[in-house]
Amino acid sequence: MFFGLQKIRIFSENGDLASYLQEKQEALKKSIFDESEHYLLNVNEEEYIKYKVDEFKIEPLKLHYEHAYAEHKEELIPAELFPRDFYVISGKSYPKMVIYFHIPVEGELKLLTYTPSTRILWTEEMFLNKSELIFRRIQFRDNVEAINRDYEATVQNLRKMEAYINEDVNNFNNTLRTKIEEIFRGRKQELLKRRNLLSSLVVPIKRSDNVPETFVIPSPGVKKKIAVKPQVFEKRFTPEPALDMQTYKDILKLIHDMGKEFERKPSVYSGKSEEQLRDHFLMLLEPHFEGSATGETFNKNGKTDILLRYEGSNVFIAECKFWRGKGAYLDAISQLLSYLTWRDSKAAIILFVRNKNISDVLKTIEVETPNHGNYLGFVNKEDESWFNYRFHIKGDRNREVKLAVMVYHIPTVH
Repeated sequence: MFFGLQKIRIFSENGDLASYLQEKQEALKKSIFDESEHYLLNVNEEEYIKYKVDEFKIEPLKLHYEHAYAEHKEELIPAELFPRDFYVISGKSYPKMVIYFHIPVEGELKLLTYTPSTRILWTEEMFLNKSELIFRRIQFRDNVEAINRDYEATVQNLRKMEAYINEDVNNFNNTLRTKIEEIFRGRKQELLKRRNLLSSLVVPIKRSDNVPETFVIPSPGVKKKIAVKPQVFEKRFTPEPALDMQTYKDILKLIHDMGKEFERKPSVYSGKSEEQLRDHFLMLLEPHFEGSATGETFNKNGKTDILLRYEGSNVFIAECKFWRGKGAYLDAISQLLSYLTWRDSKAAIILFVRNKNISDVLKTIEVETPNHGNYLGFVNKEDESWFNYRFHIKGDRNREVKLAVMVYHIPTVH
């Protein structure tokens, strides 16, 4: 320590950065393997992966050269540090002006002690406090211009090494999610194999090979990180039926194609009710998928539901609604979620918009959807009127619902 500061040999103190990054990866793997079997089998996968990314992501260095400042002190300097052309006596110290340059730093300060994979042959002793990198220059010859040149040369070296360090860190961060997914899923599969179970039972439906071509629709062209760990309240893992993702995408694609057909022919569809429009979807979906083990495929339940059931439980549900404002829209999400109980359920809300200006409706959906109490996150936007989201069942963030919001413009035709 020097004047209460931590002394380091900049970008050299602790060896190669690659070794540190490897240690981080090993610590990541250990942290996942240390989780209980009960926790890993029940936790919401996406929420847990996001939590681990936040926990292990490394904050790159950011040296704020624009906010650098200097202070000076008179100190006793040992004779051994003086240039050779000074007449000083070995073992004695002499007063000299010392300038301390302070550069504010953000990010993981430990990175200042490692050597990146690409480097320049330069290092020197510097000092660290909580948020600053500090180096000093002794004013032997009262030559401010020389000190300024020396400062600029030091900053140039710091900039180069900062960029090299951050290149390695960014490479680590950019692959972090993939690494976490591989470790998590591998560990989960290992636990399931021990139980001789699958994490979910895929609903046994498949695409029919021979669909009658009676109705063809054209295809549309450093601050401290706070990472909140997902909680699990279930006492044990229970395998549950789930609709496989590809089938879900196929269902949504057929719905979307039909919705676009509505838009192309508003004079045909504008006067129809929610139930009548729903029945068009059912007529299209039914022949494309063979029956499940119970003999049930798509059916209707209530006024507007489109259901896919497995052993008496809903694994896919779609609600058809006319747009009646943001309040009714958020209520429709709540109603739909109340029908679902299984983990990894799939759902869709199909909205028919009579308003002349559909753009305002789409904007409202994008703004208001995250305000729902069960919202988990945005997945993607298939096109301008098809949004994919992640929600959870009420009271349990680990029981995730994939929800597609699909909007079709059917203005009133007079």
